[in-house]
Amino acid sequence: MAGHILKLQAVGVAAVLAGLALLAGCSREPTEAPAQTDAAATMPGRQIAENLCAGCHAIGLEGESPHADAPPFRTLSERYPVRLLEEALAEGIAVGHEDMPEFQLEADQVEQLIQYLESIQEK
Repeated sequence: MAGHILKLQAVGVAAVLAGLALLAGCSREPTEAPAQTDAAATMPGRQIAENLCAGCHAIGLEGESPHADAPPFRTLSERYPVRLLEEALAEGIAVGHEDMPEFQLEADQVEQLIQYLESIQEK
């Protein structure tokens, strides 16, 4: 009986150590960009970005913008706080790159797009 208990304890310790090893493999350095979560990928703001902006801007965590003068959305916070875009999005953005169309969003769409933009900013 004592032999069985020792075997069970050894198996339990091995399982705990294996679990800790898996968790250690999941850790990231603080400077790494977070992986896009499923939640960010399905956010309503992402859909707005896909519909209105993806023709010119890279809207995700990777890739180059299709238009050379359109910054990737993940880098917007390098220029200014993303929240500063709220008013421009609500009133209609009329500046940007030369080919950028004018558009105006409803208040709930502005908030959805801002939340999405904040979720993808590089750290």
